Amino acid sequence: MKMILICVLLASGLTSAAWAALDVGDKAPDFSAPAALAGKEYKFTLAESLAKGPVVLYFFPAAFSAGCSAEAHEFAESINKFEELGATVIGVSTDDIETQVKFSTQACQGKFAVASDSGKAVIKSYDAAMMIMPDYANRVSYVIAPDHSIVYNYQSLNPSKHVEKTLAALRDWEKVKKK
Repeated sequence: MKMILICVLLASGLTSAAWAALDVGDKAPDFSAPAALAGKEYKFTLAESLAKGPVVLYFFPAAFSAGCSAEAHEFAESINKFEELGATVIGVSTDDIETQVKFSTQACQGKFAVASDSGKAVIKSYDAAMMIMPDYANRVSYVIAPDHSIVYNYQSLNPSKHVEKTLAALRDWEKVKKK
């Protein structure tokens, strides 16, 4: 029943959200969280991933809901483009780790990790909670440079533009970095 309510609210646009609190130039809060990649559980650490290159951190409301599954599928289909830019992709929601293990193999197709933030510490530190349903993450995407600076943020409950916009932001960041 709870999943039906989430789907209805997301589809109707009733989850009007505040703007992302972390702006371009802000320092991204470091975090560690239980995560799953291709059905295998591990501990994701932002600092370790940033040591390898930029990170696309995206928050989503609920695993297996229609919009979140579509967004995860789109990230999975585009993962090679992110990897070509040296980026790691990580999705975060309040779903428990058991749910994320399943979601990582199904919607994410085993191509990128999803983390469980059931305590909402990461979501709060990135101001990514839904205003009217604070137990759920809002749909917010961040591009984070290896120096922990936010180089891009995008917030929209519509899942269709997050991949396109974060890829464009990574390409723009690459151009600026090379100058």
